Amino acid sequence: MQTFDLGEKGLRAMHEELHAQTQSTNETAWEIVNPKGSHAIAVGLDAPIEVTVRGSTGYYCGGMNKQATINIDGSAGPGTGENMMSGKIIIEGDASQYLGATAHGGLIVVKGNAASRCGISMKGVDIVVHGNVGHMSAFMGQSGNLVVCGDAGEALGDSCYEARFFVRGEVKSLGADCEKKEMRAEHIALLKGLLEEAGCDAKPEEFTRYGSARQLYNFDIDNAGAY
Repeated sequence: MQTFDLGEKGLRAMHEELHAQTQSTNETAWEIVNPKGSHAIAVGLDAPIEVTVRGSTGYYCGGMNKQATINIDGSAGPGTGENMMSGKIIIEGDASQYLGATAHGGLIVVKGNAASRCGISMKGVDIVVHGNVGHMSAFMGQSGNLVVCGDAGEALGDSCYEARFFVRGEVKSLGADCEKKEMRAEHIALLKGLLEEAGCDAKPEEFTRYGSARQLYNFDIDNAGAY
């Protein structure tokens, strides 16, 4: 494992080394020590490497990630995994607001809780939160899956498109055009796979599925008050 002291060498040097890794690299395991809540750690990676951050991070950690696995041994600041394309981000603690915003693919796992706007405008990412999520989670969610093993705050899935939301606990309220959906066999199978990959022992049968009522896709003057 390659160890990089962020406190000593700084962000620019860290990214120079990580971005130099290619598909054929033999330096596949990296450890970042002394992060001290720094912003924009391990951003824009595009190689099948594994990076472990030994401590909590500031905003935008793992943004634009492709292929890499990023482990955060602590909590994560706002915008972690924003615009992520593939790979995996695992957060051992809690995640701040707008986790995985606009992310197109990959998997984000939060072992603790996630704050407001978790998965905002998600575009294909899978997000599994072992704890609770805050208000306006998955606002304008377009595709992908948000799995919440705890409770969800107000306005879940507001103005969503075709993203799917699975909640094990209580939902404080649903957002505009979001409704409870039937839990069919294919959803049980999908959820089972996501829970297993996220290291969660919850049973898929304990969850309720939510999604778009498809009433806001096209403008209707009779629904003007809902836009």
